[in-house]
Amino acid sequence: MGADVSAASRPELAPAALHTLLREVFGYNQFRGPQADIIGHVSQGGDALVLMPTGGGKSLCYQIPAIARQRAGLGVAVVVSPLIALMHDQVGALLELGVSAALLNSTLSGEQAHAVEQRLLSGDITLLYAAPERVTTPRFLALLEQVHERGLLALFAIDEAHCVSQWGHDFRPEYLQLDILRERFPGVPRLACTATADDRTRAEIVDNLKLDGGHIFATGFDRPNIRYTIADKRDARAQLLEFIRREHPGEAGQGSDPPGVASIMLPQAVFVPEIAGQKLLQRPRPHLGRQRDRLDAFARQVAHLPADVDLHLPPRLRPSEAVAELRKKTGQLRADAQQFIQGHP
Repeated sequence: MGADVSAASRPELAPAALHTLLREVFGYNQFRGPQADIIGHVSQGGDALVLMPTGGGKSLCYQIPAIARQRAGLGVAVVVSPLIALMHDQVGALLELGVSAALLNSTLSGEQAHAVEQRLLSGDITLLYAAPERVTTPRFLALLEQVHERGLLALFAIDEAHCVSQWGHDFRPEYLQLDILRERFPGVPRLACTATADDRTRAEIVDNLKLDGGHIFATGFDRPNIRYTIADKRDARAQLLEFIRREHPGEAGQGSDPPGVASIMLPQAVFVPEIAGQKLLQRPRPHLGRQRDRLDAFARQVAHLPADVDLHLPPRLRPSEAVAELRKKTGQLRADAQQFIQGHP
């Protein structure tokens, strides 16, 4: 779908207004890479597929258009996300920024879900996050119909769009049903985002989500400052320490054992790297289950980090992922570290 002609004259959707949102709401001075083009295209009502590395700023590509279109009187943006932890993270961050956001998933009681639905119908929400299983139910679609009839359905953002690929390890059959959004709401722009999409997966996303008329924005995934070193595992801990001594002498940590990054190994090869005497923990996530309690215990012991802390050597002794997944988790680790540092001045 092309840009909405009726949106072109709305001052809230002009490039200057979008840049103001970036600065005043999110605290950034400049867009990164193709963000400005993507955000402008979607804000004006265009469909798009965005392929961008994790940590590259995909969420802004639908959050800013959502805020802009809400301020222009176009209503709520619905974000389809398969990850409960990500929903909670993003909604929490948006609320801290003063953006009206909410979620609908299995963690809510019936009473809480009803309250969110009433807020949706009243136009009180800018971004509503929901799982694909809920979005495709007759009940939820009927709610969206009511919102749409009043002209207050602004945008659909489909995150982790590679889950539509039947050949991928993250396949979610509910994603195949999301083409109903085009059928039921043909005038509402749709943005699909992913950090994992080879040519085959990209074609599946476009075909299954009916994005054939949308613009494809693909950024480069090559990061020359990132290097993956893979070796046969014999004595994993000894190999790791030897690698640190050989490749990163004196770069982090202090003391004689070793003059590098000291690690504490938890179950499932989760590490707490120690950098310059400070422990930095990857954020505990709800889907870690019982292991989360142990991670939380370590998190409570994490000291405040210096502003220039640099986490650049995340070891994985049991990698089971494809290289594409390792790239994705590298970006997530970077984003987690940045958010952790920002939250600990």
